[in-house]
Amino acid sequence: MAHEDFIKGLEGVLAAQSSICFIDGAAGRLTYRGIDIQDLAENSTFEETAYFLLFGHLPKQSELDAFVGQLQNEREVPTEIYTLLRTLPSTATPMEVLRTATSALSAYDPDGHDNSDAANVRKAVRLIAQMTTLTTAYDRIRRGLEPIKPDPSLSMAESFLYGLTGEKPHPSSARVFDVCLILHADHELNASTFAARVIASTLSDVHAAVTGAIGALAGSLHGGANQRVLEMLLEIGELDKVEAYVDNLFANKKKIMGFGHRVYRTMDPRATVLRKFARQLGEDVGNTKWYEMAERIEQLAFARKKLYPNVDFFSAPVFYTLNIPVDLFTPIFACSRISGWVAHTIEQLRDNRLIRPLALYTGAEKAEYIPMSDR
Repeated sequence: MAHEDFIKGLEGVLAAQSSICFIDGAAGRLTYRGIDIQDLAENSTFEETAYFLLFGHLPKQSELDAFVGQLQNEREVPTEIYTLLRTLPSTATPMEVLRTATSALSAYDPDGHDNSDAANVRKAVRLIAQMTTLTTAYDRIRRGLEPIKPDPSLSMAESFLYGLTGEKPHPSSARVFDVCLILHADHELNASTFAARVIASTLSDVHAAVTGAIGALAGSLHGGANQRVLEMLLEIGELDKVEAYVDNLFANKKKIMGFGHRVYRTMDPRATVLRKFARQLGEDVGNTKWYEMAERIEQLAFARKKLYPNVDFFSAPVFYTLNIPVDLFTPIFACSRISGWVAHTIEQLRDNRLIRPLALYTGAEKAEYIPMSDR
């Protein structure tokens, strides 16, 4: 392979065919199977969106009811998984726990080692349902509390918020969180989705693909960025300190977390929706401080460097205003993106070819082995 064929980070390289998600980075447009993300955010639910991603068409009411029923029935995890969560050290991060528990779930899945298409779809539905339970159960266990048994009458968004506190959330808070789940559900061949497809291409199982995806999502250049955004806001502390903080970052050639994107060259359309909700939530609870700080950072970043925020930037103040612990921000991402991961995994398996790219070798052209006595 010639040097001119090498593209660092695979930027701009077509690596798969997919009918699931499309991004027009120049226009700032994101669609799931052709439907604009803002239309879904306004009109859909996470359950309907997950069905759409997984099965390829908008469900009829009877199909959606059946799917919601499946999710509700599959939300509980085996007793052995709760035991595992209790035995993990308190120093483990929620993403480490989520990765480990997801891998362990494969040993208890009713479909076992059946990797037929029908079994994989059933596994996918279970994983979508179980991800919120794993996240909220571990949060309570690490705080010395008992996990809350999932309430099958609740939506996915309601179930997550209920699982943290034992109190059913206000409908407006649940709806905001539901939209957050829709916005994070898929994003084409991002690092975690690509990792899932690579693993699936080896004919490994669905749980293995999702476990690898969780590992990729944890990084601060991917899903971990939303936690870094909130930590930045907390470090700044007050609105009147924002400008000096931002100018100091630029003066020292440092990045502002939550800005810039490999694909978008204009505003991330998900950030547009989340900005509105960050403001709305702040007004609802009587504390717009975090939104105002985020808005000021956005203004300065554009004025100084023509930078646009991505989805992570405004999701951070939204989650924080909902009183969600900061280190659960990335697991929330996983609770949503699981729908995209399993859709891509199944799509990969239905028309599979092992993903095996080449590397541009930069080592010695020829080297000789030196015996130990001569080194």
